[in-house]
Amino acid sequence: MSDLFNVSSSPHIRSKDTSSRIMQYVVLALLPTTLFGIYNFGIKAVILIAVTIASCIASEWGYEKIVHKKSTINDWSCVVTGLLLALNLPATLPWWEAVIGGFFAIVVVKMLFGGLGQNFMNPALGARCFLLIAFAADMTNFTIDSYSGATPLALMRNGESVNLMDMLIGKTAGTIGETSVIAILIGAIILILLGVIDLRIPGTYIITFVVFMLLFSGHGFDMNYIVAQLCGGGLMLGAFFMATDYVTSPITPTGRIVFGICLGIFTGLFRTFGANAEGVSFAIILSNLLVPIIEKYTVPRAFGVVKEVKKHE
Repeated sequence: MSDLFNVSSSPHIRSKDTSSRIMQYVVLALLPTTLFGIYNFGIKAVILIAVTIASCIASEWGYEKIVHKKSTINDWSCVVTGLLLALNLPATLPWWEAVIGGFFAIVVVKMLFGGLGQNFMNPALGARCFLLIAFAADMTNFTIDSYSGATPLALMRNGESVNLMDMLIGKTAGTIGETSVIAILIGAIILILLGVIDLRIPGTYIITFVVFMLLFSGHGFDMNYIVAQLCGGGLMLGAFFMATDYVTSPITPTGRIVFGICLGIFTGLFRTFGANAEGVSFAIILSNLLVPIIEKYTVPRAFGVVKEVKKHE
C-alpha cells in the first residue's frame, strides 16, 4: 500500500523518444541532402563527410577519455554535428581543415561547456564560422568541375542573373548540403512528420526574412529575387536543421516565434548591408546568444499567479 504514495521527481510524463533516437531521426532526414551533395560534388564530398564525422566522433571520445567522463558517443549527437558541419563546407576544402573544424565543434563549442545540452551555440555553425575566419580563402572556394567559384547569391550581388530551377534542384556552386532546396525540404518534411520539429521557428524565420527583403533589399516585389534569396546561401538548411536545434533554441512557444523573427532580421541585415552575401550562419549564432534573454521574457506565467500591482500612496 505504501508504494502507492511513492512520488518520483518531475517530469512524470516522459516521451518515448531518447536523445539518440532523435539524433537518428535527424541523420535520416539529412540523407536526401547528403546523397544529393555526393551526387553533385562526387568523391570529394564523400571524403569530406567521412573525415568530418570521424573527427567529431574521435574528438568526443578522446576528450571524455582524457577527463575521465562517461562516453556519450552512443547518443549520435557527435555524428549529427559532424554531418551538419560537412554539409556546410565546400567540397574543395582540404581534409585536414575539416578535421580541425570537427575538433573545434566538439571540444571547444560543446564539451568544454559541459557536453550535450550545455553548449550555448550550434557546434556545427560555430565550427563553420571559425573555419571562415581561419581559412577564409579555402572556405569561399567553390570551384569544382563544371561549377565556377561564385555562388548564386554572389552572382546576384554582382548584378548577374541566376537560374531558379538550378537552385531548386541544386545544380549550382555552394557548400555540399546547401544547394538542393528540394532535397532539404524532403528532409524537413521527414522531421515534421516524425514530430522532431515544429514550424514556429522555420516558418517565422522565412516569413520575417521575406518581409525584410521586400522592404529593404531595394528590389521591391521582385518575386524572382526573393525566391532566389530563399533558395540560396543555406537558408533552408539553416532554418530547418540548425535553427531548430533543441539546445540552442528557445523552449517556449512565444520564444520560438521571437527567435525566428530575430533570425529573419539578422539574415536580412547581413545579406542586404553586410559584406558577405550569405549571412545565415552568423544570424543563427547571434540569435543563439539571445536565447537566454528571449526565454526570460517569454516564460508563461504559472497558473494562479498574478502580477503584483503597486499601490500609489
